[in-house]
Amino acid sequence: MKRAFTMSVAALSLWMAGAAAVQAGPKTVSGPGADPGCFAPWNDQIKYFQWDKREGPHKIAVVNGFVGNTWRIQMIQTAKAYVEQADVAAQIEEFKAVSTGTDVAAQLGAIEDFINQGYDAIITIAVSPEGFDRVIRLADRNDVVVVPFDNVLDTDKVMQVNEDQLEMGRMYGRWLTEQLGAKKSGKILEVRGLQGNSVDRDRHIGFREVFEPTGDWEIVEVIGNWDDGTAQKVTADAIAVHGKFDAVVVQGGTTGAVRAMLDAGHPMVPIAGESENGFRKLLAAHSADGLKGISIGQSPGMVAIAIKAALAALDGNKMPQLISVPIPYARYDELEAGKNYWPDLTDNFFTVNEFPPCGVNITAREIMAKDAENTQ
Repeated sequence: MKRAFTMSVAALSLWMAGAAAVQAGPKTVSGPGADPGCFAPWNDQIKYFQWDKREGPHKIAVVNGFVGNTWRIQMIQTAKAYVEQADVAAQIEEFKAVSTGTDVAAQLGAIEDFINQGYDAIITIAVSPEGFDRVIRLADRNDVVVVPFDNVLDTDKVMQVNEDQLEMGRMYGRWLTEQLGAKKSGKILEVRGLQGNSVDRDRHIGFREVFEPTGDWEIVEVIGNWDDGTAQKVTADAIAVHGKFDAVVVQGGTTGAVRAMLDAGHPMVPIAGESENGFRKLLAAHSADGLKGISIGQSPGMVAIAIKAALAALDGNKMPQLISVPIPYARYDELEAGKNYWPDLTDNFFTVNEFPPCGVNITAREIMAKDAENTQ
């Protein structure tokens, strides 16, 4: 015998409220989105999100993971400088930045904590491209805008900001192929980044996709963690073991890698690297000696674009699910002191922090005045 199911009005109301909460979060809408010059969709297949407009000022947090290299330090400094610019500060009630290390659980816990504290938006560099489903659902239930950037997630459930890391790897490959010319065999040193991150994975895949088919190459991989000191050590060790390389690609820590080559008396060979000021200074100083390189920038200033995107979403604007930031670069013969590198700034300063289409310009003085400590 079937038993009739009954539900009180109060229980039904609670159930309906819970169901509505589960379905909270952004609506999927048609484009175009707000300010396409700044918030450019990745491609014409990207969907658009729209959150309900929320009155400001807002509570914003940056939840970083790893902070053991200069790029991450400058990113935190840039975020702190950006939110103090007058037009941005007027939109923010409270700002915090924390770095949780390389443990995924610690980062997820920090994001959950900020959601539960009532923060309106959380900007993050994901420790892993996977494992964030739970916090995404929690953010949606609480109408919190989560914006991964740089190391993004393998999902289309959140708005994300990035440069095309696969394309950056392909740019490495095309540059080295062009410089090597008729040479179709030899040894290549590949200095990779922090393992387990989507950026390291995608740059590596893009580089191999373009470069491997061009010849019979022996590619030696080492792990530099995007850090000058680490990259210098592993490059020196690789030279000691393998001898001469015909070309070098460095995801980050390029200044250290070049110094290791100079210290070892390694012949000048083509190098594809990052946008560190030190790398560009070395290119400028040694290009007449035959050092040829391309310096491709993954700017720490992307954190400002991610914050700007979060604020635009909180204003109820339509936003692309995946926002594409152009990839800036300079070749060894295009370097100009005071324009795309700075002889009077530290080697570990990343050179690209202006985004004219977005009206974002964080000066070196603003950035260097901040620290990378967690804010309480």
